[in-house]
Parts: sequence; C-alpha cells; structure tokens
Amino acid sequence: MTDIALTAPPISDKTKGLIYGFLGVLVFSGSLPATRAAVADFDPIFVTGARAVIAGVLGAAMLFALKAKRPEKRDLLPLIGVTLGVVVIWPLMIAFSLKVVPSAHGTMFIGLLPLMTAIFGVLRGGERPKLRFWLFAVAGSALVVGYAFFSNGLSLSTPDLFMLIGVTVCGYGYAEGAQLTRRLGGWQAISWALVFGMPLMLTLSFFYAPADFHAVHAASWLGLIYAGLMAMLVGFIFWYRGLALGGTASVGLLQLTQPFFSFVIAFLFLGEAISGAMIAITVAVVACVVAARRSA
Repeated sequence: MTDIALTAPPISDKTKGLIYGFLGVLVFSGSLPATRAAVADFDPIFVTGARAVIAGVLGAAMLFALKAKRPEKRDLLPLIGVTLGVVVIWPLMIAFSLKVVPSAHGTMFIGLLPLMTAIFGVLRGGERPKLRFWLFAVAGSALVVGYAFFSNGLSLSTPDLFMLIGVTVCGYGYAEGAQLTRRLGGWQAISWALVFGMPLMLTLSFFYAPADFHAVHAASWLGLIYAGLMAMLVGFIFWYRGLALGGTASVGLLQLTQPFFSFVIAFLFLGEAISGAMIAITVAVVACVVAARRSA
C-alpha cells in the first residue's frame, strides 16, 4: 500500500490578516475600560503621556535588541501620521472623554473606526472595495453610533465630540500604519512611532504627574499599565500585521465587534451595565461584518 500524505492547505494572507486583526481587537477591547480606570486617579494628559512612555521604552528596547530596519525618508509622513493619530491624539481624546462618561458610552463610538480606517485606506493605500462593502460598513457603523445617540437622548456632548475627533484621527493612523507595516513590519511600525513621539510624551508625563503617587488606587495603576503595555504596543503588533496582510478596509471591519467585547470587560471589571439592546446591536453588527467581508 502506498502511504498517502495528508497535508493541510496553506493559510492565505487574507485569512492570516483576519486572525491577527481579531487578536488585535481583543487586546484593544480592554483599552477604554483600562483608560476609564486610570483617569479615576490620574490626569488624562498624564495617562496619555505615561502609557506612550511605557510602550515606547519597550518598543525601543525591541528595536535595539533585534536590530530593526530604520525608517527611510519615504516613511516619514506615515510615521508622523501614526504618531499623531494613535500615540498622541486618539489616547488623549479618549482620556478626556472617559474622565466624564462611562467606558460603555465612549466605547460605542469605536463603531466608527472601521469606516474611518477604510476611507483612509482608500485615500492613502489605493484600495478599492466594492459598493456592497461600503453599504455594509456604513450600516454597521450607523447601528453602533445610532445606539450611542439614542441612549444619550440624541444629544452631542463634549465627550462625544472628543470621541468623534479621536476615531477620525485614529482611522488615519491605522491606515498609515498599514503602509508602514508592509515596509518595516508590524511591531517595528508602532515601535518607531512610539520612539518618534517619546520626547513629547515624556514631557507630558513629567508636567502632569500626580503630586502624590501613594494616593493612587491599585485599579488606576493596573489600568495605566494595561493601556501602555497591551493597548499601546501588543495590540498594535497584531493589528498592523492584520491590516497589512488582509487589507486595511476588510480587516478594519473587525473593529465593529470591539465595542461589545469592551462591554463585557467593563461589566466584569468596572461594574457597568449591559442592556438587552446592546446584545441585539451586537448580533446585527456582527452580521454586517460578515456580509461586508464577503463583499470586499
């Protein structure tokens, strides 16, 4: 008898991109609850600076130890975009917002991120998704944002404006990061962006540090550490790799599911309520993600 070798079919880059992207989403899901815990005792500006410093030190160590490729001149613009979008402005906006509102409310605006990422992916990366992709992307985002507005009495508060500004610049940073990842690698892209922003973030951390660190509760310390180590570094290693392999627009849609993972984390660790309407929206949004993925 002839032995028949059984080999598993190779995993495509798009499938790998979805897997990496999903792992990134899981890590990011704890970002807003962690930030909410951190700003309970820390100044929002300090949280923004300190989380970047934590991630930046580790990122710089990896770049040095592994002798990573240095960015070229053509990488300067994307690098600035990533630094401003995901290292500075996005964390600052959510920190200001979550100083006032629960993380569950702020989390709803994350639903806009896939749409913003896809738009900037088209503008900067030359991607051209089909019309049906856009319809499902808009539908999924509208479900999330619509819920946020209805639950807030159809009002647009200052924290809401902070979140809208944040998701816009973050979408730009994600798209630029995908471009950098294709040339430098996922962890290299976010690490160089963190190093690039280190002087500013060290300055913010110094001037807005609390007068008495002993008065800070353990929950705030844990929130800050998670925001710096996981959400600011580890999550981006997975996320940028996923965007580069699977396509910015397609993989970016996975972030439509992030609000609902965040709800679970907020419920378990912060005691925030999760309504039946949130569960219903979750099912509808996941359906939009699946439909859009098939239409991309």
